[in-house]
Amino acid sequence: MVALGLPVVTTTVYLFLYNPSVKDVITGTQSNFETSGGFGPNQVSTILGLGMFVFFTQFILFSKSKRAILLNGFLLVFITYRGIVTFSRGGIITAVGMIVCLLFLLYRNSNARGRGKFILIFVVTALMGLGIWTYSSIQTSGLIEKRYANKDARGREKKDRLGGREEIMDAEIKLFLDDPILGVGAGLSKSRRLEYLKEEAASHNEITRMLSEHGIFGIFGLLILFITPFVLYINNRQHLYFLSCVVFWLLTINHAAMRIAAPAFIYALSLLSVKIKIPEKAENLVD
Repeated sequence: MVALGLPVVTTTVYLFLYNPSVKDVITGTQSNFETSGGFGPNQVSTILGLGMFVFFTQFILFSKSKRAILLNGFLLVFITYRGIVTFSRGGIITAVGMIVCLLFLLYRNSNARGRGKFILIFVVTALMGLGIWTYSSIQTSGLIEKRYANKDARGREKKDRLGGREEIMDAEIKLFLDDPILGVGAGLSKSRRLEYLKEEAASHNEITRMLSEHGIFGIFGLLILFITPFVLYINNRQHLYFLSCVVFWLLTINHAAMRIAAPAFIYALSLLSVKIKIPEKAENLVD
């Protein structure tokens, strides 16, 4: 997890150097390329959301000293703030889902004494979240609140809730219904959607894409992907990150498809066999 999180730190530092003043570039509630370092806000938000989860785990599980608490806490706050101000909601919502899943498994696998500490964890997490959100709202003049409420800069409700993704998903479902057995063929949904959208648009949803391109075989493929981690988890209950990894993969392929390697890599982590062994005390050997 640390190895996964360190490149996210360098990414966040680059974002800060590229755009040190968020307030100066926020003019509306659309995804912002300036606060995303000139890259796609959806992808940057996804990676920063992953960093949020990594440093949240470091903060609550592996901070054994005051220095570690301060460092991991600072990185968590810094990455979360920069993720929020990309104005791309997918990565942040995914990170929150991952954190909730981790806390759920930790609580379920804790004894009575361990569960008593969760009150403190919940309070600290809530206060940090409230503080980051309040600061983000001040820096964006309240526009971030309108963004998550699906409103434009004037406070008017937007017609679409997924940034135009609904039209692409509807077109892919229609392609599936036209050819439900074999689908339109691998990689052909983008060009075939011209019939419905009158323009080429890349898919944002891996589930509807697999249905449209692979038909019923796409359904079989998705079922294998959904079921396999849970079957393996039956005899792998010490894998505390299991559910968080599955949630990251599932939510990410629903809003960003497979534009980056992260969903596939994190999905693979959910399949790992994890055994936690408590080291035995060294025995004194007598000749």
